[in-house]
Amino acid sequence: MNFSNLFANLTPSTSIFYALSFLTILCGLMVVLAKNPIHSVLYLIATFFCLSGHYILLNAQFLAAVNIIVYAGAIMVLFLFVIMFLNLKKEDEESKTNLVKIAAMIVGGTLFLIFVAVLRKAQLGTYNPYSFDSQIGMVESLGEILYSDYLLPFELVSILFLVAMIGAVMLGRREAGDRHF
Repeated sequence: MNFSNLFANLTPSTSIFYALSFLTILCGLMVVLAKNPIHSVLYLIATFFCLSGHYILLNAQFLAAVNIIVYAGAIMVLFLFVIMFLNLKKEDEESKTNLVKIAAMIVGGTLFLIFVAVLRKAQLGTYNPYSFDSQIGMVESLGEILYSDYLLPFELVSILFLVAMIGAVMLGRREAGDRHF
C-alpha cells in the first residue's frame, strides 16, 4: 500500500476533520477508561471541545458556541461539584464484584450491536452542491426561523424558565430565624 497516494488528496478541512475525529474518539475512550473521576470529567471537556470543532467544520458556529458554553462550561462544573461532594474513595472501587463487571460488559456489547444494526439500516442523505445553503448554521438564519416560525414555543419556554428561576430563588431564600444546615 502506497501511503503517499493516500494522503496526497487530503484537503486542509479533511485533515482537520480526521485529526478532530481521532482526538474525539481518544478523549471519549479516556473518559471511560480513566480511574480518577476528575480526570474523566476533564477528558469529557476535551471531548466537547473536539465536538465543537466538528460543528465549526459543519458551519454551525452557534451550536459550537452553545456546546462550549453549556456543556463544557456549566454542565462540567456541575459534574465536578458533584464528584467533589461525593468524595469517592478507593474502597468504592474495590467493592465492584466480577458479576457487576460482566453485566456491564454484556450491556455495553448489546448497545454496541444495536448501534451497528441501526447504522447498517440507516439511509444516508446525499449532498447537492447546487442547492447547498452556506448560511444554514449561522446565528442570523437560526434567529429568523426562531422568531418567525417558532415564536410561540420560544416565548412559552422563556416563561417556563422565568418561573423556574423565581421558584429556585424562593426555595433558596432563607427566612429570619431559619437554621443553617
